[in-house]
Amino acid sequence: MTLMHDAARTAIRAERLTAHLGAELFDVDLAAVAHDDELFAQLGSLLIEHKVLFVRDQPISRADHVALARRFGELEDHPVASSDPEHPGLVRIYKDLDSPAEHYENAFHCDATWRECPPFGSVLRCVEGPSVGGDTIWVDMVAAYNALPGDVKRRIDGLTARHSIEASFGAAMPADKRANLHAMYPDAEHPVVRTHPDTGEKILFVNAFATHLTNFHTPENVRFGYDYAPGASELLHYLIRQASVPEFQVRWRWTPDSFAIWDNRCTQHYAVQDYWPAVRRMERAGIIGDRPF
Repeated sequence: MTLMHDAARTAIRAERLTAHLGAELFDVDLAAVAHDDELFAQLGSLLIEHKVLFVRDQPISRADHVALARRFGELEDHPVASSDPEHPGLVRIYKDLDSPAEHYENAFHCDATWRECPPFGSVLRCVEGPSVGGDTIWVDMVAAYNALPGDVKRRIDGLTARHSIEASFGAAMPADKRANLHAMYPDAEHPVVRTHPDTGEKILFVNAFATHLTNFHTPENVRFGYDYAPGASELLHYLIRQASVPEFQVRWRWTPDSFAIWDNRCTQHYAVQDYWPAVRRMERAGIIGDRPF
């Protein structure tokens, strides 16, 4: 049932932030969007158009945060980061002064591509952050694919890559815990170039979770051993580095109660860890996605 709000009579205003992706939204109350079909339809269309949306000054409840994300689909927990005990699926990414040193976020990545069905997207809120620093960068991987040289596009057509939580989150764990993590979440294999199910666009779909190309070793590609190793590895890392090109990026400075909503299928992101000894606390609702094709 559609609930009526005053905000429902006003179109959400979006101002583009870069030439490729990202828009800041105005004239919107995310708590209203969470419970209104018309407003949510506007939001969904804007997300497809801009790939990542930003909103400031949204002091909504955790329940409304979860309700908004659930409009897109069911939520998923994270095997390493904890969730809010009262709101399953609302993952707490808290960096306090006593937090262990780690570098999971400050690499260009697409969330959880080590799953067979990586997330559709996420709704992320800044609960508390530094006065300066702690920005997040998003990357348009449609633009990254489109800008590849034609010969590279031909080389990677039909290639697949392995994605691993064991080789990323698990790398800092003792051997037994790393083995258990791998048993629970075996490596996933995805196309190097996936197709967006809503737009049909081609997306460069390798990131920091990708360990190797799985079907590169063919007579056409490999004459000698070094064509495959390190040849295939060099190709993979060349593709992964495309996310670092500034022309494909947008950068967001967080303030308390600001939100980012992004399409995980066609973007990557990088959380800049330049704020110690400040505290940064974020809460993310990740939405279950489909198998890439």
